[in-house]
Amino acid sequence: MADLDLDAGLRQLGYTDFRPGQREAIDALLAHRRLLLVAPTGGGKSLTYQLPACLLPGTTLVVSPLISLMHDQVHALSERGIAATFLASTVEASEMRARMAAIRAGDCTLVYVAPERLVFSGFRALLQDLDCPLVAIDEAHCISEWGHDFRPEYLEIGNVLRELEDVRVLACTATATPIVRDEILVRLGLGNDTPQIVHGFARPNLALRAAEVDSANERRRLVDATLAEALDAPGSGRGTAIVYAPTRKLTEEECARLGDRGWKTAAYHAGLPGAVRSRAQQAFSDGELEIVVATNAFGMGIDRADVRAVLHLAPPGSVEAYYQEVGRAGRDGENAVALLTTLPGDLPQRRRLLESGDPPPAAEVVEHKWGLFLDLMRWLEGGSCRHDAILRYFSDDAEALDGCGRCDNCQSLASGEEQDEDAITVIVRKALSGVARVDRRFGMQLAVKLLHGDPEPRLDYSGLARTRTFGILREYPGPWIARLLRRCVVAGWVGFSGDDRPVLVLTSDGHAVMRGERPARVLLPPTRVARAGGRETERASGAGHRGTGTGATTVPTLDPAEQIVFEALRHWRLEEAQRAEVPAYVVASDRSLRDIARLRPRTLDELKLAHGIGPSKAERYGADILAVVRAQNTTTTPEAAPAP
Repeated sequence: MADLDLDAGLRQLGYTDFRPGQREAIDALLAHRRLLLVAPTGGGKSLTYQLPACLLPGTTLVVSPLISLMHDQVHALSERGIAATFLASTVEASEMRARMAAIRAGDCTLVYVAPERLVFSGFRALLQDLDCPLVAIDEAHCISEWGHDFRPEYLEIGNVLRELEDVRVLACTATATPIVRDEILVRLGLGNDTPQIVHGFARPNLALRAAEVDSANERRRLVDATLAEALDAPGSGRGTAIVYAPTRKLTEEECARLGDRGWKTAAYHAGLPGAVRSRAQQAFSDGELEIVVATNAFGMGIDRADVRAVLHLAPPGSVEAYYQEVGRAGRDGENAVALLTTLPGDLPQRRRLLESGDPPPAAEVVEHKWGLFLDLMRWLEGGSCRHDAILRYFSDDAEALDGCGRCDNCQSLASGEEQDEDAITVIVRKALSGVARVDRRFGMQLAVKLLHGDPEPRLDYSGLARTRTFGILREYPGPWIARLLRRCVVAGWVGFSGDDRPVLVLTSDGHAVMRGERPARVLLPPTRVARAGGRETERASGAGHRGTGTGATTVPTLDPAEQIVFEALRHWRLEEAQRAEVPAYVVASDRSLRDIARLRPRTLDELKLAHGIGPSKAERYGADILAVVRAQNTTTTPEAAPAP
């Protein structure tokens, strides 16, 4: 809309210049009346709907799950003379009636509502009479069951949009992979021609690090060293840190431990009384605390600029959750550190948590959440620049850094030997043969003992001690073999089954690798060697390694022709999901589409080589998928043959 003076609206909101990407987003929203905007927290997404709201006639509706954000934004708008209000469960009944009356009278430029409010018949009736030029959905990833923070109440937003005729729609989120973006469009009823703008994910001031540790003591040493690096010492006044713990118990234990070391700390988790949580959050915001130890319940709406470190005592549930949490560090642009530690029990514990519940969650739900977690583990164990790997994951290749120079991988990639792929294949196939022996009978610990050749009564009475697999990897330490098996889990070759004591399962992909039908694309764990002074360091294993101290599969980088096929497959997936009225992940995952783009299959048998494409999906979607690939092969590289 050319008649809108965006610069005047910018001044009304108290700004002199647009941040990168803001004007582009507003122009796209006004031109197309639809926009999906993906930009990191603190990237200025709110201006994208606040500015049009100030210039368009009527009342703009903003849906947000964050009461603190609603309160802060309404206060800031009111200070600028812009009429705004919010409706949430914290508002008393009499005040709620007064605010509803003001909205009905057309006295508000912006109205913020919690998603739960959308199911109230009184509010829905009010919407019917409202002159609403724009609906903005904040934290839009919450509508996706494939995302990391699904909230069922968000599913009502699509119905609201259908009831409001010809309204503009802006969906905002800080973290959304291609499949989550596709599902947002499906759930909101937006067309596949909706513009999608993705920018601002690169955070090169964050030194991203990950470490596999063998004990809680080793983890505590790393935590203490990282805090000393980032904050110096208690009382130094160099900023704050957030430590994320996986359980309430560990949250309180770590808070007490750090407090004993002199840090000003507070614990934060959902099991604490609301007043205690509020005091902790306020003390953090006011700078009275040096460290908050918390579960993932802490952080939504937090916007301190001087967070110098974010530490994870265990991996969160997804790459999206991880990047949202570490993104709370270094918002002032200064250097900050992010450390993620993993223990041997993290993989089976996560699987057990996903399968728990009363009633137990559906198998499909468990599998897609397990897939999200494995995506994080692949990133964690990958050998390339950690920032670039995350940008690829979010399909934000335009901001790729070609190496940040600060993450642990970049700092160690300069040295080390190239991989010996043949030697790696032999080692991996040996490890998988051990899993095949214990398949659905025993867990990770016994598989390690079998491969290392350790005395164990269960190996004796089961007959496994007399097999050729017994001791087949005895030249490697037991902890190294355990790390290798965890990387096989991350690669999708090994799985878990069972509840309290999960047993190992060799997957169909694992069978194919073990039999040599598929390549063993994995980086081996490093081996630890003694250094002078009794310290240890990590170096590449004998099979060759890039010297990263991590390793394993990552999200593969697609070449330009493969990227075209991937985007065409995404377009098909979105249309199919909308036609069948199912979430996008039910049709196919991003990993499946990337595999197909790389394989370029010409037959159903070749299609089944792609991850996640079994006989049923091949039968249901195979003809359509092959048609999409065939069309793209014709327009890109017609002579391309399927990858081996």
